[in-house]
Amino acid sequence: MAEYLVGPLLSKVLEKASSFLVDMYKVMDGMEDQRETLERLLPAILDVIQDAEEKKNHRSGLVCAWLKSLKKVSYEAIDVFDEFKYESLRREAKKKGHRNHTMLGMDSVSLFPSRNPIVFRYRMGKKLRKIVEKIKELVSEMNSFGLVHQQETPKQWRKTDSIMVDFDKDIVIRSRDEEKKKIIRILLDKANNTDLTVLPIVGMGGLGKTTFAQLIYNDPEIEKHFPLRRWCCVSDVFDVVTIANNICMSTERDREKALQDLQKEVGGKKYLIVLDDVWERDYDKWGKLKTCLKKGGMGSAVLTTTRDAEVARIMVTGEVEVHNLENLGEIYMKEIILRRALTLPNNDEHFGILCKIVHRCHGSPLGAKAFGSMLSTRTTMQEWNDVLTKSNICNEGEDKIFPILRLSYDDLPSHMKQCFAFCAIFPKDYEIDVETLIQLWLAHDFIPLQEEDHLETVAQNIFKELVWRSFFQDVNKISQREENVYRSQLRDRTTCKIHDLMHDISQSVMGKECLSIIGSSNLKNLMREHPLYHVLIPYTSIALPDDFMGNEAPALRTLLFRGYYGNVSTSHLFKYNSLQLRALELTRREELPIRPRHLQHLRYLNLSDNSNIHELPADISTMYNLQTLNLSDCYNLVRLPKDMKYMISLRHLYTNGCSKLKYMPPDLGQLTSLQTLTYFIVGASASCSTLREVHSLNLSGELELRGLENVSQEQAKAANLGRKEKLTHLSLEWSGEYHAEEPDYPEKVLDALKPHHGLHMLKVVSYKGTNFPTWMTDLSVLENLTELHLEGCTMCEEFPQFIHFKFLQVLYLIKLDKLQSLCCEEARDGKVQIFPALKEVKLIDLERFESWVKTEGKQENKPTFPLLEEVEISNCPKLSSLPEAPKLKVLKLNENKAELSLPLLKSRYMSQLSKLKLDVLDKEAILQLDQIHESSLSNMELRHCNFFFSTIPSEPIIGIWKWFRQLVYLEIKSSDVLIYWPEEEFLCLVSLKMLAIFGCVNLIGRTTLVKGEPTRCATDQFLPCLTSLSICCCDNLRELFVLPPSVTLIHVSGCRNFEFIWGKGDIESENVHVEHHDTFTSSEHCNDLEYRSVPEQSSSAVNHPLPCLEMIHISFNDKMVELQNLPPSLTSLEFHSCPKLQSLSGQLHALKFLDIRCCNKLESLNCLGDLPSLERLCLVSCKRLASLACGPESYSSLSTIAIRYCPAMNMKPLYERLRPRLDILKERDLSHAHAKCPYGGVIHFSLGTEHKRPTLWDPKSWKYAIPGCRWLQV
Repeated sequence: MAEYLVGPLLSKVLEKASSFLVDMYKVMDGMEDQRETLERLLPAILDVIQDAEEKKNHRSGLVCAWLKSLKKVSYEAIDVFDEFKYESLRREAKKKGHRNHTMLGMDSVSLFPSRNPIVFRYRMGKKLRKIVEKIKELVSEMNSFGLVHQQETPKQWRKTDSIMVDFDKDIVIRSRDEEKKKIIRILLDKANNTDLTVLPIVGMGGLGKTTFAQLIYNDPEIEKHFPLRRWCCVSDVFDVVTIANNICMSTERDREKALQDLQKEVGGKKYLIVLDDVWERDYDKWGKLKTCLKKGGMGSAVLTTTRDAEVARIMVTGEVEVHNLENLGEIYMKEIILRRALTLPNNDEHFGILCKIVHRCHGSPLGAKAFGSMLSTRTTMQEWNDVLTKSNICNEGEDKIFPILRLSYDDLPSHMKQCFAFCAIFPKDYEIDVETLIQLWLAHDFIPLQEEDHLETVAQNIFKELVWRSFFQDVNKISQREENVYRSQLRDRTTCKIHDLMHDISQSVMGKECLSIIGSSNLKNLMREHPLYHVLIPYTSIALPDDFMGNEAPALRTLLFRGYYGNVSTSHLFKYNSLQLRALELTRREELPIRPRHLQHLRYLNLSDNSNIHELPADISTMYNLQTLNLSDCYNLVRLPKDMKYMISLRHLYTNGCSKLKYMPPDLGQLTSLQTLTYFIVGASASCSTLREVHSLNLSGELELRGLENVSQEQAKAANLGRKEKLTHLSLEWSGEYHAEEPDYPEKVLDALKPHHGLHMLKVVSYKGTNFPTWMTDLSVLENLTELHLEGCTMCEEFPQFIHFKFLQVLYLIKLDKLQSLCCEEARDGKVQIFPALKEVKLIDLERFESWVKTEGKQENKPTFPLLEEVEISNCPKLSSLPEAPKLKVLKLNENKAELSLPLLKSRYMSQLSKLKLDVLDKEAILQLDQIHESSLSNMELRHCNFFFSTIPSEPIIGIWKWFRQLVYLEIKSSDVLIYWPEEEFLCLVSLKMLAIFGCVNLIGRTTLVKGEPTRCATDQFLPCLTSLSICCCDNLRELFVLPPSVTLIHVSGCRNFEFIWGKGDIESENVHVEHHDTFTSSEHCNDLEYRSVPEQSSSAVNHPLPCLEMIHISFNDKMVELQNLPPSLTSLEFHSCPKLQSLSGQLHALKFLDIRCCNKLESLNCLGDLPSLERLCLVSCKRLASLACGPESYSSLSTIAIRYCPAMNMKPLYERLRPRLDILKERDLSHAHAKCPYGGVIHFSLGTEHKRPTLWDPKSWKYAIPGCRWLQV
């Protein structure tokens, strides 16, 4: 049964009724009696509310109904007092000069009479009287319940300084070691297994299944054995598209495309995929996913976790047995409890209670953590015994530890209960951004005021406490460098998750007040649940019905749209002036429908990732209550409202990624509550904010300052960055075109921008001074620096001694024309390890950079860079050596002369690198190897690098290629000397799965056999493990090499002269013969059409040389005339802009996706068979295409069809075949089936992404797509 949490709401009403601001502006004049009545009645209710909450389950339903009514009227009272507060803020802003004018130029008070003081007093007095009357009635009812006052037991809360993320991890590792070794042994023993291994882990909730799977997933042996590893949280709904997207790390919305992407992702690779927390017993869904996963390489495995033994039975494969996770041993349970309790038993009786507690936890680590956390505030034996007794009183039900977790929740103070219960809005296994969560708590007034600390500090401590008590788990730092290629945010994000059982706790408390709409299936719940206060719509495109907002607008407090919503309209949602929203998210939208005058109570507004926003409504400045405004990555935003200075409640303003902003609105310094300002650009105009405005702002987190060429030394000093001790990330940027009139002027400005000593990240861009100021070399200032970026400082002659930054992990040096080394010899101390923490280095466009450290080498047998893992070097012509780095894994080199590349290929680094990217223009370089080494490379990208290939087929360069036996991915770009397929070199690549070739304009194809030379033996097949081949922009390419049977994908684009996909020689030598039938000719009339069966093809279709081939994509090709003998294994076939293509043939019974565009000579698709599995059909701009397959089984699986600009197409047979299935087609577009292409035969669009295109939902509309048809009966 839901808990009502009315106490905190009533306390908030009382607090708001006594507001200083309300008193100051006398907005409650004439309503003193009602106000005094509330101030008298509310404490009486608060005295007994705890008794009512505790006894609601043991009394009649009257108490529950009373609590529900009390909660509703509490929200109504809060809304009324927030209106008073808003009116106070409006009058204060008006007093300071804010005149909110409408588009008509009229004062809002004149246009909206509700702002007239007399009208306002009358309207609000009426509302307040209703509230008072309702509360009087509830007090009368309360007196009949016999509720008594209960003194809340004071609790001694711990003071946490940091998040205890892995507090018990060492215990878990030790306790599960033997079980982990057993599972790892099973997975490794299946290395040569051709079938997919699926191993389920079963156990009750809270037993640690996910943690156990993580131990396996992150084990070094597993990391080494499985090149591809993916973790996917499944939870309640087994959604195949969501799982496929998670594995592929994509956002594809179409089911078939998502499954195709999944097959590409796993195709031929040895992978380990963890499907965590599976619930659904659905053979069909698992079967579809499993079919795609079977495309992986030998020895691939899926590890699943579930509470349901039946789910495990469905998913397990072959001889593998389900692993039933054992209960945690008593010795480990005691260790967890005592570590959490922060105390030790001091007598036998104490120890006896501990043993009973261990028994009560049923071997569950989560239960032990919850119990131990409760004991941390209790020291006496009686207190321990009381907790144990309460845990036994609760009804255990199905989950043995659920009562313990509920007791742990009940042990929280009321404001913490509110904070955690709100998290029921998130779906299970949802990755929650902690900073956003805290701002949502603030928006709903969950955080109590404390005199000494900011609200954010209090909220962070609450979060830490909830982590300590295991309400939150999996707290992680997400690096922005790893997460996105484009990095607009300087800081890493902190995320967390909620254990399923803890999520059940939050749902049991909130009942039906929170709803997360994860699919259209539960959209109907919107209209059924009442009252509904908090709604989250993640991932999917779902339109909220208008009548929902009409009914729920007064109650709804939170509405969060997350993910991409395309053209799903939301404008109708914000037309109601009764909206009481406190939190609103509208990310990745194509419209900005908000109406600020209807959102006056809003505290949290997230409009991030909206590329269509150019400016915000001017009256957004009337949102006086707004605390958080997130505009990050609105990269077309050109200006902010000029009256933002009146938004005095604003605490967090995110403008990072708004690169088109030219200035900040004036007087931002008046926003004295502002703590987050991620991006500040100093404009040249006198009407915008200067840097001086930052002075009074107590900023924290990150700050990116741009336009520093418009800053004077006095303004920089006035910014007072040295006093902003909560800033952790700072970026300082001048315009690249800026040239200082005074040489020392930039240095004076930068010197005045000296930060505090706790800075973690510093970035300086386009600084034009000749020297850096002294604070950049002062260890006392930058002693905690972990990340340093210097970019475009072309005039600088002296640089910091980077060697002194002992905590530095990331170093980016870009376009520093006069930098010669990272440090000079004089700065070195032989007794101290230099660069002890450095992990990533990027050196780009350093013209004079010569050496890493003067007099290189080792010092006291310690390498120069002991932890360095990733290095990128681009255009550093004087650098002749690589760093000493024994742990280097990723190396990227871009150079004109092979000064670094050739020595690298002979060095020991080749045995330790996992990824190598080379871009070497040197056409004279010659690779000579003294000996052959074994390389651990799995990923290699070569651009130019002519020295890897021979121009003479009879003299291949084999030596270096023998090193690459473990190579899985190879990309070759822009090689001038690659003319023929390097067959001898490719023979060495026995593990290669993916080959991509781009822009090799001289590549022709297979080597022409010398007359009399024997053909290659079948056992000499090169690239035996190849699964994916992609070739792009190789204009002279005519044919492919002999592909191995393992290939599943062929993609050839922009190869204008490409003719033979199988290889001309292969077809001739194997005498492959496919009879071509033109089975249909175009007709102008329906009655001229007759279906003709397609003759069976030769046995070569069955015994195809590429039996695993599933996807073919050919585009922008001028030579291909026909493609015969398509393998029956194909599931996807695409041809775009192939003007000479005339015929295709093959019995494609498995084909699911067919997309043909701009192929004007193609006349018929009859020779592809019935296509019984086809799900998506797209035909665009094929002017001679007249017939499609229309056999008895044709299109029986079709769900999406689009035909455009195919004037010769006869639609009647297609209509006859689809007539029984019209109602179940998901998407139909035949609006321009017979129109001539308006784009001259060149057109591009994607199904599911076009906006406002006509769609024929009415079957009668088919008559317009059937030539000669004047009337059609449906």
